[in-house]
Amino acid sequence: MNTSTPTLATYTVSGMTCDHCVRAVTAEVGDIPGVTHVDVDLASGAVTVASEVPLEEAAVAAAVAEAGYELVTAAGAVGESCCGSCH
Repeated sequence: MNTSTPTLATYTVSGMTCDHCVRAVTAEVGDIPGVTHVDVDLASGAVTVASEVPLEEAAVAAAVAEAGYELVTAAGAVGESCCGSCH
């Protein structure tokens, strides 16, 4: 029986403007090995990730970049982009 507690982490993603953006980020982050659930809040840009083990921020950043957006880091790197579906 697996009694381990899932790891929860919340990240901020910039550039999301529509439901397509949410689906793209959810899909890419959800493909990271060990991820069990992804919740994306469009209004705040918050992405909450449940995983079996703690994730490397670089893996999350790469998945978010693959979706076409940017993970906001402690350094405050914020890039505005759009998926193109909302225009």
